[in-house]
Amino acid sequence: MAAGRNTGSGGRPEADGWGRRGFIGAVAATAAVVAAPGSASASALSPVRAPRRDRQLFLGTYTSQPEGGEGLGLATYDETTGRITATGTLTGVPDPSYLCLHPSGRTLYAVNEREQGGVTAVALSPAGPEVLGARGTGGAGPCHLSVHPSGRWLLSANYLSGSVAVHPIQSSGALGELSDVVTHSSPPPGPGQEGPHAHQVVTSPDGGHVLAVDLGNDTVYSYRLDTKKGKLTQASYAALRPGAGPRHLTFHPSGRFAYLANELDNTVVVCAYDPASGRLTPGAPQSTGTGEGTSYPAQLLVTREGTFAFLANRGHNSLTRYAIEAGGARLRLLDTVPVGGDFPRHIAFSPSGRLLFAANQKSSSVSVFQVSKGGQLRLTGEPFAAPLAVCALPL
Repeated sequence: MAAGRNTGSGGRPEADGWGRRGFIGAVAATAAVVAAPGSASASALSPVRAPRRDRQLFLGTYTSQPEGGEGLGLATYDETTGRITATGTLTGVPDPSYLCLHPSGRTLYAVNEREQGGVTAVALSPAGPEVLGARGTGGAGPCHLSVHPSGRWLLSANYLSGSVAVHPIQSSGALGELSDVVTHSSPPPGPGQEGPHAHQVVTSPDGGHVLAVDLGNDTVYSYRLDTKKGKLTQASYAALRPGAGPRHLTFHPSGRFAYLANELDNTVVVCAYDPASGRLTPGAPQSTGTGEGTSYPAQLLVTREGTFAFLANRGHNSLTRYAIEAGGARLRLLDTVPVGGDFPRHIAFSPSGRLLFAANQKSSSVSVFQVSKGGQLRLTGEPFAAPLAVCALPL
């Protein structure tokens, strides 16, 4: 399936929304109409301004799958009520299954999760988002990316080829040529795995190390990044128990502990982290509170204060709540909360931390929760319809 129609305007949003699921009706009333470059009426056709309390929301999808979207989903949300309003679609971004923001707030990056993997840079401006271009990741099936805190390097994880890639970021936010690709070759793959599967790459809070989570090798790798050349050098690695299938890691605000979601054995693990060496030391596996069987844990979030953690369970269609104790060294299971959708692939806080968004892949919807200071979750209303929603990025 094609990624969507070209706009003829350098990848600016179309006015017909996402098309297949839920966006058409809303977009008819709210979508931005974009004039061709140089048009005399461009100012009259600029995007409709949202109320001041509304903030931007970007939604990732699969454009090459049946019932998928046609590009990057554009929307706004009300910070008070959590209500989402569709505003259009940015085409020219194929299979944008994961999204992240540059520290400057001026550029968004999306993986292109395809056999010939890529990453796309999107400029954000008052006139609307615009595609700056794409670069290959030197691997297959990229599924995660993040920006180094310096703002100079984009890191991406190639799931199918089990590798981590580095791209320089130019002053415009556009990406330069690939500067490094590192493939995870040891230890050997876990039981039932045919090879490495890099699922996440993120920088430690102190900026000293880059950590890559590999589901296929049951390993988290720590690298040092040469911030002048964009080259990775392995510093250490942490092996999980065979068959754990580590998927996603989230740090405690202290930077001394991290929490790891294991997709295959249905557990979470508290890990001690040494900033000096980059060494991660996993603790004992803990329950997700979802009962017997595999609920395919997807991702953990930690509140800004470091007092609560939330885990998305795709098979159980729930969010597990944990209290964080002992300065970050312990997770205490509280309960599970129905997510209001099917297969929550990705969860994200709004910048204020008062809202939590869950992208539900199989129900093609986004659920929004209000988060209380006591760690309570309350669904704000009916989930928002969005085709194959696999990532939500609230700004």
